[in-house]
Formats: sequence, structure tokens, C-alpha cells
Amino acid sequence: ENRETPTTSTEKSLLTRCRPHIIKYPHPRGSFTTMLLWSFALLIASAASFTTPSLSSKCSKCLMTRLSSKKDAEVAVTSAFASGSFVEFREKSRTHVGKIESVQHKTSGGARYTIIDSSNHKYNVPDKDVTYAMPCPNSVGKAAKLYEDLCRAQESPLETIQDELDVSPDLVQMAWEEAVEDETHNLTPAEFVELVHAHTPSAMEKYLAWKLLQSEMSHVFFKEIKDKGRVVSFKAKTKKSVDAAKDVFCRQHVDDTESQICFV
Repeated sequence: ENRETPTTSTEKSLLTRCRPHIIKYPHPRGSFTTMLLWSFALLIASAASFTTPSLSSKCSKCLMTRLSSKKDAEVAVTSAFASGSFVEFREKSRTHVGKIESVQHKTSGGARYTIIDSSNHKYNVPDKDVTYAMPCPNSVGKAAKLYEDLCRAQESPLETIQDELDVSPDLVQMAWEEAVEDETHNLTPAEFVELVHAHTPSAMEKYLAWKLLQSEMSHVFFKEIKDKGRVVSFKAKTKKSVDAAKDVFCRQHVDDTESQICFV
């Protein structure tokens, strides 16, 4: 069918408005591939802004937590005294010497010990009530002698301890004079023996020195340093503190053998 060609301007205008509008965009070669690449890049950038902790990161944290827990458990175990150790311990208001028969480790990090004394009595003792410990020798004969010496020393008076150690009150003061030179260092019983006698101390010498340094006379010169409630070392007092403590001590111990420090 033949259509008439619009002749008037009005007809041309009506025809134009009735046709669909077609918008033409530039379409250079390769533009579709470029758009795909840009879309992929934008997708990666968007995903990166919403990243979550990786699995390896989570595993690392889990591993560190497990290692930390294992380390804490090892510390809790190693802080307890070994089964078979000879110990001095408190039971109510009394002090005893015995041998650890078994160890019970607590989840909180502490320990309880089953201890048998020289009279074959058993005690269930918490770690905090053990005041001193020493390892048991492998030799049966040496172990028996050490335990016998320990039981005897535990009840010995100060004069006997001084004789056993061959340490007089003036030697205690001389040790203080050396120790006070280093204000940052605490003196252990072993170091005390080395300082006085210039040899490596035996297990019994360390125990005797530990008891000597807790005597009233030694408190004139040293104060006790504790770890977990146990006396482990001794800190030299200042000269001013020693002068004041010695004055009080000498007025109270005029005729005692310990009063030798009053004339040094």
C-alpha cells in the first residue's frame, strides 16, 4: 500500500512525535570487552572492602591459645615439688619434716602433697604450707643419711646450727657488709655459704643457712624475701636500719651467745 509523503510542516511534526526515540551511543571497537574488565575490577574492589578474617588467621589464633594454655599447664606442673622430695612443712601450728609420697596437681595451678614423716604419719598438705624442699639423692644410703640429718637439724637450736655451719654471729655481720654493697641483689642460702666459706654448699648446708638467716640475730641484718609464701632469699638492710635493730637486739640479749654482734 502506498503511503502519502507528508507535505506540510504540521504533518512532518506529527510523524516525528509518533516514531520511537532511538538514542545512539558511541560503540568503538573493543568497548564491550573493556566494560567487562572494568566490571570485574569493581567487583574485586568491593569484595576486598568487606573481607573477613581468613581461616589461616583464625587457626593462628587458635594455635596461639592452645600453646598458651599448654605453657600455663607446664608452669603449673613444674612449679610443684617432685615426688620423693624431702620437705619441711607446716601442719596447724607445728613444723614437720617428711618425704613427698605423691603429688596432686590442681587445675588452678596449685598442688597438694601426700607427705609421710619420720614417724610414718601421713599428711595431706597444700603447696603453700611447704616451707622448704630439697631433692632426694638417687643413692639409698645417701638418701637415708640426708633425711636423718634433716630431721635432726629441723629441731636443732641456733647454737647447734651455727656450729654445724661453722658460722659465728660476727661472720653473719661480715656477710651483711658484703651483701649491702649491692642493693638490687637478694642473698640466697647457697650464696651465703659461698660468701662465708668460699665453697659450693651441700644440701644440708643450704638448709642450715636458710634456718640461720631466719633467726632473730640474722633479722638484725637481713629481711626475708618470700615467693608463694615461702622464704627463698634475704635482702640486706640499710646501715641505718641495722644500727637501730642492733640497738634493740643488744638491749634484749645481754648474756646470749648471739650478743657477740653487739661488740663488732
